[in-house]
Amino acid sequence: MRGVRLPRPPRLLPRTTRGRRRAVQAVMLGAVLALAPAAWLHTSTADRLRTTADVPAQDVAVVFGAGLWKGRPTPYLAHRLDTAAELYRTGKVKVLLVTGDNSRTEYDEPSAMRTYLAQRGVPDAKVVSDYAGFDTWDSCVRAKKIFGVDRAVLVTQDFHVKRAVALCGAAGVQAYGVGVGEPHDVTWYYGTTREMAAAGKAALDAALRPDPTFLGAREDGVTKALASPVAAR
Repeated sequence: MRGVRLPRPPRLLPRTTRGRRRAVQAVMLGAVLALAPAAWLHTSTADRLRTTADVPAQDVAVVFGAGLWKGRPTPYLAHRLDTAAELYRTGKVKVLLVTGDNSRTEYDEPSAMRTYLAQRGVPDAKVVSDYAGFDTWDSCVRAKKIFGVDRAVLVTQDFHVKRAVALCGAAGVQAYGVGVGEPHDVTWYYGTTREMAAAGKAALDAALRPDPTFLGAREDGVTKALASPVAAR
């Protein structure tokens, strides 16, 4: 319509050369900062990822929780537990520390994990439960400070294993990771995408080293399990 002045579109770039240069530098810095946690996970764990066949033998395997469905382990958690049971049967580890969420009475990951392992031939005396493993950092810190674990094999899915190894290393646990492979279905893609976001939090946890949600008193469950006369194979 004649005589009507249309608004100008917003200017996306600064007017001056110096301003544009600074804008590009800011974008590049943002990209570097965004990628830095993932790069840290890769470089800090490159020589620590193994298979069930070639992982060095350790006294303890730490198995991270991955949810329950109607009181039983989800498929992803079941696959972690199957792998841990294999490590036990082949003598790669002597004790399994199962760590998960028991923040409410009706939800008890560690007990469900223990029951699942018992059904697959792992003696109850060789399983230790951590009921306050609310996230990966909490589980790693508690493995070190509560259960006295200095070295371990970590069992989790392949998309999570780098973060687990890096965080346990930051918590003082020298660890090798065994990543469980899964079909690349919707759950796998969700987990992989989630790990990209979790890398940033992991870097902060490793740098700041916060106390876990619940610390509590030192427990001797791992020591007693290692001393148990039940055969390790």
